[in-house]
Formats: sequence, structure tokens, C-alpha cells
Amino acid sequence: MSGQVLRILITSAGRRVELIRCFRKAAMSIGMGLEVHACDFDPALSAGCREADHSFGVPLCSAPDYADVLFDYCRTNSIGLLVPTIDPELMPLAQARDRFAAAGTLVHVSGPETIAIVRDKERTTDVLRAAGVPVPRTGTPEEVLAAPDDWMWPLFIKPAGGSASRGIGVIRSADQLARNYSEPMILQELLQGNEFTVNIYVDQAGALMAAIPHRRLSIRAGEVEKGETVRRPEFEEIARTLVAALPDPAGVMCFQLIDDRTHGPKVFEINARFGGGYPLADRAGGRFAESLLARAIGQPECASNAWRENVLMLRYDAAVYHE
Repeated sequence: MSGQVLRILITSAGRRVELIRCFRKAAMSIGMGLEVHACDFDPALSAGCREADHSFGVPLCSAPDYADVLFDYCRTNSIGLLVPTIDPELMPLAQARDRFAAAGTLVHVSGPETIAIVRDKERTTDVLRAAGVPVPRTGTPEEVLAAPDDWMWPLFIKPAGGSASRGIGVIRSADQLARNYSEPMILQELLQGNEFTVNIYVDQAGALMAAIPHRRLSIRAGEVEKGETVRRPEFEEIARTLVAALPDPAGVMCFQLIDDRTHGPKVFEINARFGGGYPLADRAGGRFAESLLARAIGQPECASNAWRENVLMLRYDAAVYHE
């Protein structure tokens, strides 16, 4: 691979400085030249865009021409790999990934059917439960209000399509439930126990290559602030069942579970992208970023399950300056 230069694009770069550095380190480890492009709605105020070699502004990912803008940029700048980082952009990119591929850009995203499942938390629990993955009991506000005595209170409430801990809370009785919400909501049994993220890598054939759990010791704005890798064979088995339950998973994903003190581990969310805590899995030896770079240039994927346990990550705020 020596001497080869790959251009990658990190979208919705925001604060993803650590992710960009993971890709730079991965490229160095395999002797590949790397040129990092990044975009955001306001690139001048994005630390991730400042960290990149080139950056540019894009419309909101909810805009109808979002994928078209990225496609034109990738074609013009010979981007070999596009890496999305937030949930709302996954579906438009999944629907357009064949068009990108025909133009020479690998979009790191699962297929539309998988994205449709993971972006709907009620559907996620239905699909996983049917496959034998342990999940919390889940229902809509209407279902709970129709038979409140059938539920074990309190319950956990969250948006059906939310992310970054937006709109979450605890509902202690049916009287606290509103009759109308501004967006679809779901309620789940309130789990009590340690919370974990499991970072996984799925190869081009849809098979699980690696599963790296870490305990979420401290969380801020939905992302792990302090975490430590742990080996839990039962979590890897859950990961295999979860991957098999999805119709077209690909690349890096992660899922969250709580090891409930009474009922054991239960999965409550899947993110079909790099999670905010991925750098911990990278530091532990997962090689996911390296594997994606290799795939983008037609080399064998190399994500590793030979990672190190008890790797501790303590995050802190740092500044990026521009003068």
C-alpha cells in the first residue's frame, strides 16, 4: 500500500477530531497516504473541519439535496471513502450509496433496510426480540395508556427516532404521560445496572469480525466521557445474534445495553455508524478505521478481535484555535 493516497470525507464533522486522528493513525500503520476532507453546516465553527486538510459547508442533512451536494463534491475531488457520523444523514446516504459507488466513492453505511430499522427504536426492539436478542419491554404512549396496570412503573421515555439523549426521561405514573407529543415517543421498562457500548465491525459479507464492549463509566450528552474495555463473552454472542437479525448491515456499528441487576443484559439502541466512543475501541486494538481504509482500496478487511481489555479512556475538553 506504500505510496498510495486515499482521499476520505468525514461528514457532519462537528467535534470528531478524535475520529479523524484515528483514521490518520490507521493510514500511517499501513503505509498509506491520507488526505482528509470534512464538511459541516458551518465548517468555520467545527473543530473536526479545522482538523481536516480541506473543509467545506453543506446544507442541513434534512435538506432534499444533501446527498446530491456530497455526491458532486466526491466526484469532483476523487473521494474514495465517505464516512457519515450522525444518524439523520444515514438514510439519504444509504439510498444513494450505489450511485456513489459507481462514481468511485465507498460510502460507509449499511443498507436502507437496516437503517430503517435502527432509526426507529420501537421497530428495533421488535426485530431484535424476534431474533432472540434480549430487549426491554417497549410500547407507545397509547399502548401504555390503554393498559397502565400491565406495566411495571416507572418507565423510561424517549423519542422513537432520537439521538444524543435528546428528549429522554423517566415517567413514574400514567398520569405523567401526555396525550399528545410533538414527535413519536416510546416507553420502555426502566433498567437498573451498568451500561455498556459494544463497538462492532461487520465485513462486506455481513459477518461479524469483531465486538469490543466498554463499560460507560460516565456519559455526557449521550456520549461516553469515561469508559473501560471489558471482555464479556455473552455480549459477543448478543452481537452475533444482533448482526444476523439485520438485513444488510455493513462496517462499523455500535449498540448500547444495560446489564440489569435482575434480568441480565438488554439491548436498547443501535447506532449504524461510528459511535462517539469509538476511539476507545481503536486504542484497544480494534483496527476498524484501518479495516475501512483497506476495504476502500480493495484490500482485505482487518478488523481485529484481538483487542486489549481494561483500556481506560478519560475524555476532557480541548480547544482548536484559528487566527
